[in-house]
Amino acid sequence: MIRILLAEDDQAMRTYLSRALQNAGYDVVAVDRGTDALPLLQQEAFDLLLSDIVMPEMDGIELAQRCNEVSPHTKVMFITGFAAVTLRASREAPQARVLSKPFHLRDLVLEVQRVFGLAEHARL
Repeated sequence: MIRILLAEDDQAMRTYLSRALQNAGYDVVAVDRGTDALPLLQQEAFDLLLSDIVMPEMDGIELAQRCNEVSPHTKVMFITGFAAVTLRASREAPQARVLSKPFHLRDLVLEVQRVFGLAEHARL
């Protein structure tokens, strides 16, 4: 089973995304900030880091850079509602995908499937 570490500071969004990904068959661990995600990346194996970019203490771009250092096999995908931040993410983490808010849950699941080359349809 694919393991996803979700870092999202908005509680409602975190719950919403976690449920959607779990319903699609993924194992999801969710935290509310990058500083909580980093130790998990160091201690556990995750296939994907799904991170908001704008978060307190450590933004998603810094988290992705640290993830690359401590868990280079972990793929990265950003979610953000800020266009300017999307451009920064593209420059500083070109290997990461960026999904702009607002998006439909089906789009999120399909994008995660694309990251792993899965062809099956989303189950929502």
